[in-house]
Amino acid sequence: MHDPSQPRARRTIAALRRRSALVAAAGFLAVVLIAAAYVLAPARPVQGAASRTSIGIDTFASSAPIDAGLDAAIDAIIGANSQYQVGVALMATDGGDVHQYGVEEPFEAASTAKILTAAAYYHLVEEGSASLDDRLGAFASEFQIQAMVQDSNNESWSLLMDAVGLSELSEYAASIDVTYDPEVNTLSTAEMAHILAELFEGRLLDQEHTEQLLSYMQDTNYENLIPAAVPDGVTVFHKYGLLDDELHDAAILSMSSGSYVLVVFTKGADLSDIPERTVVIQEITKAVTAALS
Repeated sequence: MHDPSQPRARRTIAALRRRSALVAAAGFLAVVLIAAAYVLAPARPVQGAASRTSIGIDTFASSAPIDAGLDAAIDAIIGANSQYQVGVALMATDGGDVHQYGVEEPFEAASTAKILTAAAYYHLVEEGSASLDDRLGAFASEFQIQAMVQDSNNESWSLLMDAVGLSELSEYAASIDVTYDPEVNTLSTAEMAHILAELFEGRLLDQEHTEQLLSYMQDTNYENLIPAAVPDGVTVFHKYGLLDDELHDAAILSMSSGSYVLVVFTKGADLSDIPERTVVIQEITKAVTAALS
């Protein structure tokens, strides 16, 4: 079992800063290239929003139910891969219960938690205590959010967490019914699903910031987990996480039958079993989309 109480405090922040230092030169070049694209082109428009005129504002017809057959299919995939710790959360964004499978305790969230940091910073903007034009490092905070989410840039994440404040980030999480300590960086699959559902339904941020953040969650630098396994006609907004032995993906699936959040967190031996765990995440995604499309 995953033991979230195991003494890993400060590991994620420390690892983030160590890795940022080791790849500073490459990271700087990447940021410059991203910045050029950011200056020359507007944010990608949100696509595939089915009958919604604005993402997260209008509502779909009632989503198709998550039934016992789908529950059994997900449980079977997890059971067939018991050499890994796998946790899954699935819910319709328009309400209803969160269905959890496998490990329900928190995992180290890795980069999936960047969505929470982004939402917390946008919240400061909406309160008037920050601006998307504020300079963080070499670039404006709006660019740093895009780099953090779309390209999973760790230096951008560090700058944005510092701008929000670690205790303030915990307080923001608590205000949306999530328990989060950024120095430990653990979330359960149910908590991650809750964050994404609240975002998509427009209950976290205003319409402009909701649509901007969702646009950054498309065409990211790592599309071979949930996005690689969905059929045509399904639009994915997601954030992956990869850190040491953790491989995760947390996604909103927008399809003709409704919209759903699918979160798959996995923990293996080390980076050597990433290909096998990638297949597990894809198999779960295919089971979900086959049942709900």
